Amino acid sequence: MNTANFITLNTASFKECYKIGKQLGSGAYGEVRLCVHRETGAQRAVKVLKRAQMDQEEEMMLADEISILRELVSSSDLIMDNKLGSSKHYQNICKGGELFDELSSRKKFSERDAALIMHTILMVVNYCHQKNIVHRDLKPENILLEASKDYDQIKIIDFGSATRQIPSKDLPRPRFLDQKVGTPYYIAPEVLKQQYNHLCDLWSCGVIAYVLLCGIPPFNGKSDQEIMKKVKIGKFTFHETLWGTISETAKDFITKLLQYDPEKRMTAEEAIQHKWITLNLTEIIYEQIDQIQAQGALANLKTFRADQKLKQATYTYIVTQLLSKSEKEHLSKIFKAIDIDGDGQLSKDEIMKGYERFFGHNLNMEDVEKIFDCVDLNQNNYIDYSEFLIATMNEKQLLTTEKLATAFKMFDKDASGLISKEEINEVLSYENVLSIETMKEIMKQLDENLDGEITFEKFTQMMKK
Repeated sequence: MNTANFITLNTASFKECYKIGKQLGSGAYGEVRLCVHRETGAQRAVKVLKRAQMDQEEEMMLADEISILRELVSSSDLIMDNKLGSSKHYQNICKGGELFDELSSRKKFSERDAALIMHTILMVVNYCHQKNIVHRDLKPENILLEASKDYDQIKIIDFGSATRQIPSKDLPRPRFLDQKVGTPYYIAPEVLKQQYNHLCDLWSCGVIAYVLLCGIPPFNGKSDQEIMKKVKIGKFTFHETLWGTISETAKDFITKLLQYDPEKRMTAEEAIQHKWITLNLTEIIYEQIDQIQAQGALANLKTFRADQKLKQATYTYIVTQLLSKSEKEHLSKIFKAIDIDGDGQLSKDEIMKGYERFFGHNLNMEDVEKIFDCVDLNQNNYIDYSEFLIATMNEKQLLTTEKLATAFKMFDKDASGLISKEEINEVLSYENVLSIETMKEIMKQLDENLDGEITFEKFTQMMKK
């Protein structure tokens, strides 16, 4: 089971799905609006682009952006409305504004807060790079905060410049990218030379860290040309007046990210493990977590069972599409605490260390294998974030009547009040996950009348069994 099963191309009219609200921002090709999903009441930031003003290359870039988001985001929706001559897709809304605005207000951040922000950014960057996706335009304007201003809950946006870095089978490393893409203050020198790879994102991270700690960029100038000229040279300093009170480990962190030679630059995974991050984050991460909640979540992980494909699909849909931010916030913090290498997925070793941290004793490998057999729904030998939420969420909170009714409607494509095997296949056809034998087993367990259809009552009983 994969979350991409539920990130679908919706051919319905946009206005049928959403109530259109106020404008949140605008650009050369369109705008972003606050919209409310009519069925679930969820608020979304909807990007509306004027397709009439886009040429063929720009339309291809839009398709690439949507494809990348579809792969990266565990909770998303794509809506193409050709009647309005526009293209729309949404993401979860962040009401805390841009990191840029927060920086402008604060002037600079403490090392503790800056380390927390950089840790979260690097986890996202590492997750992208694991999937061979390069953002190419990381900057404070593309980093959003939640209304709570929790710096471990930030979101990276604007994947319009992102691209895939396809590894070559014939070469020891991926082929170089050659498009000059990015923003002058944050662009890497090798991008200006038009021969670069994913490590250009780490240079941008170094610039962001520099700005967070002292309030000004390392490469400054009165014009874009002057800024990029300094970037090409790549020399920067830690002025005593601005950096006198900042630790040497922070300076070392930045220096290893602003290495002119990409081969000598830290990767995202290495940066997450840097002493400056670990020293500042160890206390922060665990002090935010309620020990009892963590033990309850991990106990749920150990006892989770969902052996039916239909049940797995429903769990996945509810977790990725229907849970509110507040419902999964504490689980998100627990996941990040266990995800030691920050790659967005939990290995068997990380699960064992997580149990040891929160229970004071370790699991044996047999128990770990049982957890993975039940929780690793996409069978990639890791527990992904959405799988972790599915297995650790309190069942009473997860399987409310309202959520089950919405999930049932997702399968009930013709709104008949019954789910047919054809409708189940339609929903799950993305991965071709259902064999004929599996489908027969589902219908045998739930279709008492043998008429090939499942009622809401039977569907609810299956989920709560």
